Amino acid sequence: MYLVTYESKGKVDIGVLTKDKSAVIPLQAAEKHYQKTAILPASINEFLDLGESGVQMVQTILSKLDASGPSIPLADVRVLAPIPRPRKNIFCVGKNYVEHALEFDRTKDASVAVPKYPVIFSKLPTTVIGPNDQVDSHSAITSELDYEVELAVVIGKKGADISQEKAMDYVFGYTIINDVTARDVQKKHAQWLRGKGMDTFAPMGPYLVHKSAVPNPENLSITSKINDELRQNGNTGDLIFKIPELIATISAGITLEPGDIIATGTPAGVAMGFTPPKFLKPGDKMELEITSLGVLCNTIK
Repeated sequence: MYLVTYESKGKVDIGVLTKDKSAVIPLQAAEKHYQKTAILPASINEFLDLGESGVQMVQTILSKLDASGPSIPLADVRVLAPIPRPRKNIFCVGKNYVEHALEFDRTKDASVAVPKYPVIFSKLPTTVIGPNDQVDSHSAITSELDYEVELAVVIGKKGADISQEKAMDYVFGYTIINDVTARDVQKKHAQWLRGKGMDTFAPMGPYLVHKSAVPNPENLSITSKINDELRQNGNTGDLIFKIPELIATISAGITLEPGDIIATGTPAGVAMGFTPPKFLKPGDKMELEITSLGVLCNTIK
């Protein structure tokens, strides 16, 4: 199940992709056509609030697809971020791949660079943009703009103090996030929110993929290309702190809710890790890809 938030003829709606990913099935129209009911909402946040009943309705619709039902060619819509406006800050995890931790701290000593506990920070809801949108270079504020491809986990049901053993029950699905970062601003401030929280600094998408389509999220190829040059080439199996531990850690004393997003960290190969650094500049094209989740493309303006 590949869910999309999209704009068509000036209206924002949610849909599900056909099996070949060539068309969008508008969920509200499809429910009316196939089920003669009106349960599904027009926004992804409200859809996630439905929990398993929403998933079951979409599965029922998909099982009944035929030529008579509503469908829009994917090429005819503007795909937005799957969650265009998160209700809360995005939970982010820093230094969660060994090689990236080493390049970040500019050391070869893993005992120094690798954290003993997850490093948690956040990105603001206003950072989110969709596929093919432009990232503001904020050139008056930073000259060291960087990229980070990350697997993002989307929470599907409410819970706090979640155990690692039950953590995956709280996952709805996955998407791609680019944790764009102003490295000079990040270094200047003791906390990371300023350097990572500027407007447009969280491209997301292109889809929200239900967990049923990603049976093993900890064995996914994760790559980034800048102007067609392969920069990052990792696997989510190399996460230091795995998804269940991240959910358990973040939910300890904090209530997670449907639509909450956890960005799990980035592998080595970011711009600051090169000698000299390969920071982004206006006109650069970023292509981020994770197995089963599609390709997220954005440019710098």
